[in-house]
Amino acid sequence: MILEKIEKLLEEVKNLNASTPEEIEALRLKYLSKKGEINAIMADFRNVPAEQKKEVGVKINELKQTALNRINSLREQCDAKESHDEGLDLTRTAYPIKHGTRHPLTIVRNEIIDIFSRMGFTLADGPEVEDDLHVFTKMNFAADHPARDMQDTFFVETNPNDVTKNIILRSHTSSVQARVMDVTKPPIRVICPGRVYRNEAITARAHCFFHQIEGLYIDKDVSFTDLKQVLLTFARELFGADTKIRLRPSYFPFTEPSAEMDISCHICGGKGCGFCKHTGWVEILGCGMVDPNVLELCGIDSKVYSGYAFGLGVERVTNLKYQVSDLRLFSENDVRFLQEFEAAN
Repeated sequence: MILEKIEKLLEEVKNLNASTPEEIEALRLKYLSKKGEINAIMADFRNVPAEQKKEVGVKINELKQTALNRINSLREQCDAKESHDEGLDLTRTAYPIKHGTRHPLTIVRNEIIDIFSRMGFTLADGPEVEDDLHVFTKMNFAADHPARDMQDTFFVETNPNDVTKNIILRSHTSSVQARVMDVTKPPIRVICPGRVYRNEAITARAHCFFHQIEGLYIDKDVSFTDLKQVLLTFARELFGADTKIRLRPSYFPFTEPSAEMDISCHICGGKGCGFCKHTGWVEILGCGMVDPNVLELCGIDSKVYSGYAFGLGVERVTNLKYQVSDLRLFSENDVRFLQEFEAAN
């Protein structure tokens, strides 16, 4: 008896029809509600002989699923018909569509990469979550160097027995240089763009994350003159043919000798203004000859090969090109700020 009733209801629900939401809801209440016909059959299930329970249970589940599928199908057909009747095409993208623009940091980053690519440099990339070995040790940082302190570096995992195994957020992209030298035989000519992290207070002039592009060239008989010529070419390509550069002695653990490079202020032409603090010069990057210790730590014979390295901040260069006074604007996703760079794309 119960199997015959189930078969009859199964045939009914397969042929259900409705054209309005109200009719569909009425069908749902008739068959699937607590007082519906399928629930009534499930209530009679306790009276089914034990040897038939499995067969009847399968049929009840089939009936319930068929009814649910049919009612959902009717609902979808009704929704589609209403949308069509109203002249709506829900597959279309919302209109009007405002065109996006590249981020100013992306614009400048791509321009810098293009300049060095034309000078023979290839791109190299590496992880942002790094180990101390590649960020500091292979870059000739002493074990007690201040940059290893928690005030400057974000530590993810520390190892008190071996600091070279500390896991950190890289504080410069020099770690990519170390990884390239580990697995590549000279000649090496790469640039390493990427995001870096430092534990600093966020202000108009500093941020806890920013972007760098570092360059590395290693070969036989590489000299400081080669470095100077590459940087002069870069500065004139980026800021104009009349740009001048000057190199001031400095110190970096991974280069010796080291220097910081200034460019003539492109706003006042080197005459002196508020932007260059009336000096006529603006600092742009650090550079130097790769320290022989770095070469040896990375498995390169320093008696045969030499090289130079340089590094610049993308935010710094973007500030120089577009005179953005507040670094925080680069990461706040203010559409009004980003729209100012539409013409630069």
